[in-house]
Amino acid sequence: MRFGDVLLTALTQIRANKLRSFFTLLGIIVSVAFLVAVIAIIQGMNAYVKENIADAMIGSNTFQVRRTPINIALIQDDEWARMQRRKKVTAADADVVRAALPDAMAISMTSGFPTPRSDILWRDKTLGDVLVFGVTPDYQTIQDYRFVHGEPLSEVDVRERRLVVVVGADVTDKLFDGRNPVGQTIHVHGIPMTIVGAIAPKGRVLGQSFDGMVLLPMTTFESLYGRRQTTTISVRMAEASQVDGGMARAREAMRVAHRLRPGQDDDFSVETSAALVSFWEQLTKVLFTVVPAVVAIGIIVGGIVVMNIMLMAVRERTHEIGLRKSVGARRQDILAQFLVESVMLAFLGGALGAGSGWGFAALISAASPLPARVTSWSIFVALTLGAGVGIIFGVYPASRAARLDPVAAMRPD
Repeated sequence: MRFGDVLLTALTQIRANKLRSFFTLLGIIVSVAFLVAVIAIIQGMNAYVKENIADAMIGSNTFQVRRTPINIALIQDDEWARMQRRKKVTAADADVVRAALPDAMAISMTSGFPTPRSDILWRDKTLGDVLVFGVTPDYQTIQDYRFVHGEPLSEVDVRERRLVVVVGADVTDKLFDGRNPVGQTIHVHGIPMTIVGAIAPKGRVLGQSFDGMVLLPMTTFESLYGRRQTTTISVRMAEASQVDGGMARAREAMRVAHRLRPGQDDDFSVETSAALVSFWEQLTKVLFTVVPAVVAIGIIVGGIVVMNIMLMAVRERTHEIGLRKSVGARRQDILAQFLVESVMLAFLGGALGAGSGWGFAALISAASPLPARVTSWSIFVALTLGAGVGIIFGVYPASRAARLDPVAAMRPD
């Protein structure tokens, strides 16, 4: 038989038993759809973190000098205990970094984790669980805040510990109905403070608003909440190409300031937004280790079903096999016929699963803030899985058909 004839025969058999073929492939379809959908969501999340969240949280062309690294969830307990003995990052450290980087666009200090939350009161209105940050003025430049009303916090506000505040767009909208709030007095942590500026909306990322916050002068914040364990120095360079050099100079200046000898480990961390991306990708690797196991179970079950159905097909078509052999079909012809049918059946399951996974990922992306990106390699893996199942689980039924004795096969039951 020509290969085209083998393919045509396989398609004819699949079309002749549509419902049975569908239920045969159900395990493969579900497993492959799950694989494609999960990979699409993970890849979409990785890209989203890189393109949106990292720069939104840290800033573009920016690096941070921190007491502890971003990826604390992946640090061993003994290493974490050593980090807890590190010195806190202070205003003196910020001065050291500032002196080492006169070409920096902006250098700021920001209150770190844990970030306090407070109810914000204005007259008879209350807005609950608003994030409260303590910052120095340059932080507003680093984060590219655009002011729709009023003006940013100033060095005078920090130096004199003024009870002033800059509010995010959520505060403006929900307490003041979008009107200019500058000059109004709100209560933060029970303390009356005067609004000096209102920031334009920054938007939402994965359902989390970047506008539900207030900014206090760093000194005012510390008088209310105390100094955070993870106060952070942020440095913004004018160009992306200057970031690596700036990080090296900041690191050297910090080592000198902390009197670290050559060979001693840093007692601080210098990181860019890439560290946040790397942290996220390491977390998603956990999913990548679980997904193959779940998919493998489904694929094996689906493969066993395919093998059983093909064995049933061999039994049903015993007379046909005997007839083909009697008119000159060789063993390899019969083997190829049933193996191609098995591969085509499983490949079709992989294709349907890939399409279903693509559709499911698109549905999740449309109905939720989770982004999804279907990659070409995941589709290739899905189709390869289908074909591989057909070969592995189709060899035994095909070889059994090829070994049938033509005389015995044609003998009526």
